[in-house]
Order: sequence, then C-alpha cells, then structure tokens
Amino acid sequence: MVIHFSDFLTQIISSPPLLITAVLTLGVILVNGWTDAPNAIATCVSTRSITARNAILMAAVFNFFGVFIMTMINANVAMTIYNMVDFGGNTREALIALCAALFAIVTWATAAWWFGIPTSESHALIAGISGAAIAIHNGMGGINPNEWIKVIYGLALSTVLGFIMGWVTVKLTEIIFRGFNRRKTNMFFQKAQVLSGATMAFMHGAQDGQKFMGVFMLGIFLANGQANVTSFQIPLWMMLMCSIVMALGTSIGGYKIIKSVGMDMCKLEKYQGFSADMAAATCLLISSLSGIPVSTTHTKTTAIMGVGAAKRLSSVNWSFVKEMVWTWLLTFPGCGLIGFLMAKMFITLF
Repeated sequence: MVIHFSDFLTQIISSPPLLITAVLTLGVILVNGWTDAPNAIATCVSTRSITARNAILMAAVFNFFGVFIMTMINANVAMTIYNMVDFGGNTREALIALCAALFAIVTWATAAWWFGIPTSESHALIAGISGAAIAIHNGMGGINPNEWIKVIYGLALSTVLGFIMGWVTVKLTEIIFRGFNRRKTNMFFQKAQVLSGATMAFMHGAQDGQKFMGVFMLGIFLANGQANVTSFQIPLWMMLMCSIVMALGTSIGGYKIIKSVGMDMCKLEKYQGFSADMAAATCLLISSLSGIPVSTTHTKTTAIMGVGAAKRLSSVNWSFVKEMVWTWLLTFPGCGLIGFLMAKMFITLF
C-alpha cells in the first residue's frame, strides 16, 4: 500500500486524530534526534576531527541516505516494529493507545536527556507501544511474541557484540598501524573519523529511521480505520520528513549527549574514535540486514566501552556507565508502565 503526500495532507486536514498522531510521531522523532542521533557523531566531535555544527549537518544528510537506501534494500526493521503489537479491531481505541504510547516515549526520553544520560529511544518505543497494547487487551494478548523475541536478540547483539567488536577493532587498528609515524597517523585518522562518523549516521538512519516510520505508518492506517494492513511501502516524502525532523532535534539538544558519550564516558584518541565508530556501524549493518531492531545507543556506547577497556579498564568511567546501564534497565518497565497508564487514561478521557 502506497500513501502519497497530497493524500496525507488532505487526510490530516480532515482528520484531527491523524493530525495529533502525526504531530506526536514527529515529536518522538525530534526527541530521538536530540537524545539518540548524537551518539552517532559523538566520537568524531569529541576527538576534534570535525566541528559539532558540521557533524550535525553531516548526520542530517547521512541519516536520510541511511533511511532511504536501507529501506529500499530491506525494510524488515520497519515491519518488525509495525507487527510487534496488536491494538485490536477497534481502530479508535487503538489510535488513542498509540498516541498515549508516543506521549510516554517523549516523557521518558526528555527526562533522561535532562540528566544527560543517553537512553535508548528504540527500547522506549518498543516498551511504550507494548504497554499501550497490554492496556487495551487487559493482558498480554496484544503482544506478538515472534516479533518481540527479535528485541531480545537485538538487546544481546547491541551490548555484547558492540563491546567485543569495539575491543577487537581497536586492537586490530593498533597492530596494523604499529610503527607508523604518530603525526601522520593522527592526520589520517582525523579524516577517517569523519568517514566513520558519516557511516554511523548512515546506520543510525537505517535502524532508527525505519523504526519510527513503521509507527508512523501504523498511525496513518489506524486513523483511516484500517487495522489489518499487512504490507506497505514507505514513501519517499516520509523518509525525507523524518530525516529533517531528526536532524533538527540533533541541532537543538544534541550537544549534551555528545559530551556524555564522547567525553564523560571515556577519553578517546582519534584512532580509538574511528575504531568505536566502525565497530558500532558493523553491528548495526548486521542487525539491519537481519531485520533485528537494535538500540543504536547501546551499540555505540558499548563499542566505546570495548575500545576503552582494550587499553585498560580504568580508561572507562564506570560510575557513568553504571548510571547509564540503570537507565537502560529501567526503560522497559518504566516506559512500558507509562504507556500502559497513559493508554488507560486517554481511553477513559477520550
């Protein structure tokens, strides 16, 4: 099923529920831009390989290409998110529950951003819509276990593999460039960091862009009374819109997360930043091609941990890591509970 931009504009003018859903979805994408997308460019900014302003512009461009190219190749991540829950046959209640879930995600992410802790909007999204689905069904009947298991795989992939890949990649980099002139290698890795930062931004778009577009499409179908759409095509205008809003979010509030991830957790040299970027990008590529929704935040931060630990364990600020891990652990029950309560309240009120 294809949705044209002209049809979408006509629908949001005539359908207030769709307008509210679209605004909330774009709000979630904006929040993702200021709390999640900065992870992709944190290392290249912290090592002074590129200015924050130029890095944000670069992230905007490559986020779009990541969304566009990966969606053309494989839209499995979007389909996984779309099929993860069943809001039931009552499209009105389903749409209200979806709006409640989106509101919960914005609330959770903004609170984490306020404290400068990089949380995962991917997991907040999954938890929020799952909590809302449980509220509608008054039980676990709205959860699709076959799709949810991919989230568990993704959690393991983004943490364990991210750390291991970071450790291995930086060790290989050190072996390959051992004996080279340090000044020349620094110049090389300064340029390489820009490339690796662009790669990370591309893979962020490939992963997170698809997740939020899957929810966007779900909202459009529910607003039109269509609860059982099984296949769809993500339109180009939606890819462009999501990329622009995500870039806007990064430019508004991304600096705090860039500092937290790129500086507070571990002091990185240019070759270490390059290694962390390439390790994380490789993990994201594997998961995107497999259709497994993973957290770009978890992947990037654990890759940085692996890079820092490869030098010595004390290179990593483990107290900051502890705070971050607690936030990760609380995301599923916390955001899920907010989504559940908001859905119950919204259904009662509206």
